[in-house]
Amino acid sequence: MRALLLPIKDQKNAKQRLAGLLSPEERQSLARAMMEDVLTAVRGIRRAERVFVVTSFAPAMRIAESAGWEVLAEEQQLSESASVDYASRCCEQRGVTALLRLPLDLPLLQPADIDDLLAFESTAPAMLIVPSRDGTGTNALLRTPPTLFPSQFGHSSFAKHLAAAEQAGARLTVRHSPRLGMDVDDPEDLRALLQHDLAGTATGRWLAASGVGERVLAPGALAGR
Repeated sequence: MRALLLPIKDQKNAKQRLAGLLSPEERQSLARAMMEDVLTAVRGIRRAERVFVVTSFAPAMRIAESAGWEVLAEEQQLSESASVDYASRCCEQRGVTALLRLPLDLPLLQPADIDDLLAFESTAPAMLIVPSRDGTGTNALLRTPPTLFPSQFGHSSFAKHLAAAEQAGARLTVRHSPRLGMDVDDPEDLRALLQHDLAGTATGRWLAASGVGERVLAPGALAGR
């Protein structure tokens, strides 16, 4: 069984690396807009037999339940890695053989991007990974089986996941994707995002309506950051 996993954080402390550029309210609004874009893409996928959401964030639970997705509730969120590994164990116990983890800050994501990853097949043990645009982060991770190795999200996670997969004896596949690679963690990411066509995205609408997009693109906006 192939499944999709969405780890959703409490957004009250969202996007701390943007704190020098955006107010807390703006960071929360940006996180909500990007989450909306990802969830819209997920609603259009065809290849996931089940969709799981791991979270302690009540609004995310309600969204997941209304979409018919399965909620893996946490009492607290210790880290991204802890949440994903807890969920991976739960999914494996439910018969999931291949699990794709996606973050919630991929505003360019399309349903076909997800389906293409879920269509990947390889005899276990295997890993399919998509790096962030700078090549250091992990923006998509498909593990067969789901608990193939512990997660190491955070600084230099791409290299760490490659090393862990090699140690586990897994078949490794690396894919590069402009849309999947475009996450937003820091001001440079936000400026890079604004170079893309954001028409039809909740993120694009918010960046325009809030004035944040114009502010980020202003000369000298990121100077000294």
